[in-house]
Amino acid sequence: MIQGVMLRDAMISASNALSNAKQEVDALNVFPVPDGDTGTNMSMTIGNAARELGRLSEPTATEVADVASAALLRGARGNSGVILSLLFRGFSKGLKGKEAADGADLAQALTLGVEAAYKAVMKPTEGTILTVAREAAAVGVATAETDSDPIVVWEAICVEAAASLERTPDLLPQLKKAGVVDAGGQGLLIVMQAMLDIFKGGEIVAGESNVAPAAPAAQKKSAAADFDTDITFTYCTEFIVGRDPKCDRDPLALRAYLESIGDCVVVVDDEEIIKVHVHTNNPGKAMEEALKYGQFETVKVENMRIQHENAGWVEEEDSSAAAPAPERVEPENDYGFVAVAAGMGLQSLFHDDLACDQVVSGGQTMNPSTDDILTAIEATPAKTVFVLPNNKNIILAAEQAVPLADRQVCVLPTRTIPQGIAAMLAFNPDANSEDNLIEMQKAADNVSTGSVTFAARDSDFEGHKIHEGEILALDNGKLSFVDTEVSHAVPKLAKTLINGRRAAGKDVNFITVIYGEDVTEEEAEQVCDAIRAKAGDNVDVSAIPGGQPVYYYFISVE
Repeated sequence: MIQGVMLRDAMISASNALSNAKQEVDALNVFPVPDGDTGTNMSMTIGNAARELGRLSEPTATEVADVASAALLRGARGNSGVILSLLFRGFSKGLKGKEAADGADLAQALTLGVEAAYKAVMKPTEGTILTVAREAAAVGVATAETDSDPIVVWEAICVEAAASLERTPDLLPQLKKAGVVDAGGQGLLIVMQAMLDIFKGGEIVAGESNVAPAAPAAQKKSAAADFDTDITFTYCTEFIVGRDPKCDRDPLALRAYLESIGDCVVVVDDEEIIKVHVHTNNPGKAMEEALKYGQFETVKVENMRIQHENAGWVEEEDSSAAAPAPERVEPENDYGFVAVAAGMGLQSLFHDDLACDQVVSGGQTMNPSTDDILTAIEATPAKTVFVLPNNKNIILAAEQAVPLADRQVCVLPTRTIPQGIAAMLAFNPDANSEDNLIEMQKAADNVSTGSVTFAARDSDFEGHKIHEGEILALDNGKLSFVDTEVSHAVPKLAKTLINGRRAAGKDVNFITVIYGEDVTEEEAEQVCDAIRAKAGDNVDVSAIPGGQPVYYYFISVE
């Protein structure tokens, strides 16, 4: 049997092993654009779990699974990180209430995770981490039918995962063309094999921390410090309860009880968790009542009176330090907005010009975690919050925040910055959320997006022999051509976008050029002049300083 301590050590060792190999996994990415690569995202995701697991002394298997699941979910970055978190979310379900796990338990847990991952992905692609996990789990279940020894079962899972990984190029032609296996599948195999080594009695792999670099320490003021009114209830109490599947109690009853002993009550639930926020003088009673519904996953109690008293003398943070995470606020307005963007210009555009309540720093090169997005959602004073990921690799992480939030959340699957801008401009404050979702998505879909960046590595992709440092022109996310000069690539790409829209019977009225941190205003204006020459007099061409890293230009055509 796999005891809780062994399962804890296995996941910590897996985290370290993946951290050590993340650059090798990153190098398997076929598309050579500089981005939040697979190995890095998966490593940071499981690293978040390793940090939490390291605080457990003598846990049971179910406690390890619950802590790991919650930490992975909140720390998930990028599509690969979200899928990894969902695979281990199955462990929280499959090992629920178990002191230790046998092989059948492990195989069933992985199977539940595979089911969750496939459900989360709108269009699952075979030949990826999903395939590796599914085929490995199936072999695990079959093996456990004749031998439930956990080492035998997990070893069979690892063997099949390795074989499935080797087959991924046969399912994805771009992998075969590049002569590599799937990066996500490789990352998963590293995790599985490191766990197996611990199950067999091996030592925890040594490794550097793979958690996101900590921001410089800064003193944070509590929201309680902003008010001089009397505090009726002393303790701000927040917790998440993993629901007991045998419990049929209605969370509405918990809400009613909490309202009898406090205020500012928020209770959000789904099939697996209940998330609670309450101001009360009796946090113990609140938690005692909550235990009737399941086991605690997280608990936080803060004395608001002390926070209020200390607020007057807490030093302001150093101006050079990173800004503290936004504080949770009560939902007051009908609608609010959270956008993801990198670069001071774009962040200012979404916040100041487009009236987004919160702008999460992130994009192609650094995918924010689910928890980053969740924090921004709960810092938005609105009953319904629209989230614009503005990147295809952030959409899944944003969607995972929906059931965790204490207010209604609508994720618009905006894949680019221009789509996010168009969606915000289409918002109608007099319409309901459903109509706005439709109209905002229509506006996003009507935008053609071009982007110009550089090749991060040598690659042979879709018939293009690409060398590191060459200029890549992307037409709605797909490689259009390779160039050697940015100034030549931008107007050429704009012309491609224009021709594509007109061929599809769409008008071209506006072209917006968003230039990055490595581009001067003068260079951007020269590019705009070149685009005007190709677009014609009837098309309005303008430039916006986005300040985004890595991407020299984003081009919006509508």
